[in-house]
Amino acid sequence: MQEAIANLTAIFVYLGEAPLLWLTLTMGAFIAARALFEYANRFPLLNPVLIASLAICLVLYSTNTPYAAYFRGAQFIHFLLGPAIIILAVPVWRYRSALWRARYAVLAALVIGGLTAGLSAIGLAILFGLDKAMIAAIAPKSVTAPVAMGIAKSLGGPVSLAALLAVLTGITGAVMATPLFNAFGFSDWRGRGFAVGVTCHGIGTAHAFQISPVAGSFATIGMALNALFSALILPVLYLGLPG
Repeated sequence: MQEAIANLTAIFVYLGEAPLLWLTLTMGAFIAARALFEYANRFPLLNPVLIASLAICLVLYSTNTPYAAYFRGAQFIHFLLGPAIIILAVPVWRYRSALWRARYAVLAALVIGGLTAGLSAIGLAILFGLDKAMIAAIAPKSVTAPVAMGIAKSLGGPVSLAALLAVLTGITGAVMATPLFNAFGFSDWRGRGFAVGVTCHGIGTAHAFQISPVAGSFATIGMALNALFSALILPVLYLGLPG
């Protein structure tokens, strides 16, 4: 029995060094999570990104696999994030007339939403007595991860924490957005999508496309505009902090 376990461990160690293992695991986890999500009639708490991430974390923890080893195998998916973001421009262009008609509402929602996201994060950090480095990492939590990391780095905050908080914010928003909108009777797909894009960036945008193409298009423009707006306003808010 011990010999069989040792053999299985040796096989896993061998496969762990092969890039395709972690790429296959990531794709398989997401496909299975997506199937579960659809089977459960798109129950928000079974968000595919959340379930797939938890499954991968469980595998990495149980096999004592460092994240660096996992990333070496799954980095092709990371590479595809760039083209995936560019492809989001297609539905935005398709609904460009609706976006243009709502341009004033979009700009107002951007300023209010972006300021609320940044100021609430900074305010809570100050309330809990966190230092300025931690505030720099927390402030851009509602900005898409690559931009959040850049903002945190420029302000002297830990980049890895900024990335983690951005991802957690996106997952939380994707899980909670639809139930909250339904509870408050908010049915305008344009407003729902834009709100999700401003606050929950890429993960929220992907969720919005699962619900409605109009919501997904407005979420895309919300994510892009908030990344630009936050990159300009958050450093100003941060530099205005005492100490």
